[in-house]
Amino acid sequence: MANEDGTIWLTYNGEIYNHKDLRLALEAKGHRFRSQSDTEVVIHLYEEEGLDAVRRFNGMFAFGLWDEARQRLWLCRDRIGVKPLVYSWDGTRLAFASEIKALLSDPTVDKQLDREALALYLAFNYVPAPLTMFRGIRKLEPGCSLVLEGGRVEISRYWDLARPAGEVEATDPVRLRGRLVELLSDSVAGCMLADVPVGAFLSGGVDSAIVVALMARLSARPVKTFTVGFADDGLYDETACARRVAAMYGTDHHEIRVDQRDMLDVLPEVLDAIDEPFADSSAIPTYLVSRETRRQVKVALSGDGGDELFAGYRSYLGEYWRERYLMVPALLRESIIEPLLTALPESRETRMGETLRRAKKFIRAASGPFDKRLLALKEVCPAPTRRKLMPGGNDGPDPALAWVRRLLGRSSGDAVNRMLCTDLIDSLPGDMLTKVDLMSMANSLEVRVPLLDHRVVELAFGIPGPEKLRRGITKRVLKETFKDLLPPGHMRQPKRGFEVPISRWLRTDLKFLVDRYLSEERIRYQGIFDAAVVQDLVRSHRQAATDTSWTLWNLIVFQHWHERNSYASFS
Repeated sequence: MANEDGTIWLTYNGEIYNHKDLRLALEAKGHRFRSQSDTEVVIHLYEEEGLDAVRRFNGMFAFGLWDEARQRLWLCRDRIGVKPLVYSWDGTRLAFASEIKALLSDPTVDKQLDREALALYLAFNYVPAPLTMFRGIRKLEPGCSLVLEGGRVEISRYWDLARPAGEVEATDPVRLRGRLVELLSDSVAGCMLADVPVGAFLSGGVDSAIVVALMARLSARPVKTFTVGFADDGLYDETACARRVAAMYGTDHHEIRVDQRDMLDVLPEVLDAIDEPFADSSAIPTYLVSRETRRQVKVALSGDGGDELFAGYRSYLGEYWRERYLMVPALLRESIIEPLLTALPESRETRMGETLRRAKKFIRAASGPFDKRLLALKEVCPAPTRRKLMPGGNDGPDPALAWVRRLLGRSSGDAVNRMLCTDLIDSLPGDMLTKVDLMSMANSLEVRVPLLDHRVVELAFGIPGPEKLRRGITKRVLKETFKDLLPPGHMRQPKRGFEVPISRWLRTDLKFLVDRYLSEERIRYQGIFDAAVVQDLVRSHRQAATDTSWTLWNLIVFQHWHERNSYASFS
């Protein structure tokens, strides 16, 4: 879209929720519009305020704007990183897109593998921004702008958390809760504005239930809700909890029952939808629920972000319980508890095995400096295994530890809020939001995330971390604020996650992927990983000695991706 005289051009992805208010203010200043779109508001606000315009936008977006008069290209990504933006700059030429595959069609882009990106992928299951798996392609980080002008590229951060954690209305609980209800209600209302049918993902958790409750209050007709249920795996099934919320608000509820075969059938489509290795296995059910939801609506609201704002993950509780665990005499911990736990087998396939796995992870993260403890909670593949996996990667500091230290450098406040901050700026956009965007857009569904309105984010990070976990209750502030909106007992439901039984699959239906992609012959010929180490991981998993399934899945996803991008190498 262009302005009236064709001197400003915009290519745009996303939604500006406050575009109507911005439009009224611009019309009062004499701007004239030819459409009702939020896209045109971006152009006119740039005419009025230049690069500062982005600070006025409330929404999810990525755009490229060309200013002919100034010979200026402006790339911008939303504050939290809901929408992707990638670019390639070789010092003289810049290309940009929403997807890496678009840039790969450019023969001038450097397509060599990025060694640091691969090391971080092995650690975290995704490649964090600004890196991509290609040395010549970078992601624009959330809350950042890139300006190309006069032959020079300058990247700046236009948004970060507004103030150190712990300096807000938390001293007045009533005021805090009132403000949270006000902001989240306004955010949900903005996300519901659309000229197409709107629905909502409804899991058995707290976050999506709150979003649906607020939608029901704002809607004149029943809200369409969608839940995915695992027909053959009760460990992760949340349909009963979702059904209670749907009944309470009379939603037009749709349960999508999937079994192992359904998920295996769409696995090729899921893997083909990614532009770089991305090993979060919950992408599979996300793809399925997006596909079924799209048959009813074109826009869906989700509850993503609540865990990272209000401390919903078990890893945050680890920091809460750590101080209590360290009160146990060292002799008892080091001579009895820890050796006993280490000796027991772990598995993601049973509740007991999963409990043991989490207990072992808690122990690894209970001692040492904060940065190493945080890495122990975040990493999928431990540092010793990563070092052995990549030949020549044994020298120098651990890239993943260096990355965690970089993230901590952008955080402030108490330990819990610093943990939350690192997730907000890294794993949330790099993993959770990437997963939802990839899988929903592959099905032509737009997903909006009202909890990640930047005003809600800023309020949440003004609440002291210990307050969010008081009495060992995750998301305590959020639960206390909205407890009257949800069915009795809903707040006490255990967090199940949105996972798939990848460990069992790799021994059964997906065993052929292990045999194909992780064979000793193939690994040796490829020359990226140490074949002997890979075989040790495979044997350990098959003998059920240690659950290495996530590392194996990480390697399989990389191998599948590399097969399609075989030109990607270190030289």
